[in-house]
Amino acid sequence: MMYYADESRGKRFAKDPAVVAYRGKYWMFYSAPPFGDGREDDGWNIAVATSTDLDNWTKLGDVKKPSELERKGFCAPGAIVIDDKIHLFYQTYGGWRNDAICHATTTDGINLTPNPTNPIFRPHGDWNCGRAIDADVIPWNDRLVMAVATRDPDMKIQKLAIADAPLDSDFARDKWTQLVDKSILEPVLPWEGECIEAPAFIKHNGKLFMFYAGAYNNWPQQIGCAVTTDCVNWTRVSDSPVLPNGKPGEWNSSESGHPFAFQAPDGSQHLFFQGNNDKGKSWFISRKSIRWNGDVPYFV
Repeated sequence: MMYYADESRGKRFAKDPAVVAYRGKYWMFYSAPPFGDGREDDGWNIAVATSTDLDNWTKLGDVKKPSELERKGFCAPGAIVIDDKIHLFYQTYGGWRNDAICHATTTDGINLTPNPTNPIFRPHGDWNCGRAIDADVIPWNDRLVMAVATRDPDMKIQKLAIADAPLDSDFARDKWTQLVDKSILEPVLPWEGECIEAPAFIKHNGKLFMFYAGAYNNWPQQIGCAVTTDCVNWTRVSDSPVLPNGKPGEWNSSESGHPFAFQAPDGSQHLFFQGNNDKGKSWFISRKSIRWNGDVPYFV
């Protein structure tokens, strides 16, 4: 079983995976925590590891902060390959309700070329606080669809917003259109607590599915799934988590959270997710293969 953590900060810790196939290997971008040793501008950072088999990963390095926007921190990347470049859609971190989604490209995984209009997206409307985190994107017809997590105006309830931009655009700020002036998914089930976050898109049988994390970290966070045909109206495939946290004593007993869905070049589908068994003192990233029973996913 894949069981990856970054040990460069003095503890075993990796969160928020995003995986692409690029130039003959797999690239996994993830969130790494501050070093905590007093160094300047020591915030959350995006790091990257590579693999040839999706299970054994070697850290390539820390992604360099591309501008002043990321000085306090940046993390939780979404990743996609378009026109032979890796596109990252990530959040600034450290600004609380002012955090928003930025876009950059890279060909080496370390050095980013930022979109000059960053931040490119934050939701509007009196139903949310204007914050945007946890972006994921997927091509849908001639558009690039992006879902993000935001919160209510009181910064208590985490929920999802959705937008799109022309697939052949530069993904600048003025290219994005918020598709609906309300949340597309918010917590209503007991296990979802006060939080739905970390949307993770995948296509199956001509429909668009979205895995999501329900409940805040270690409540426990668990993974659900919803489906749509129009990107706006989403229906849960189950009232229970499709990937629950582990049993007491297991590596993910504190949570199975923050999913990322990846379709490999051979057509196989995989769910990457984070977990721990110590209430967040450590974090690991693991992977399961996705299988389907109609519209309901299961994992092996």
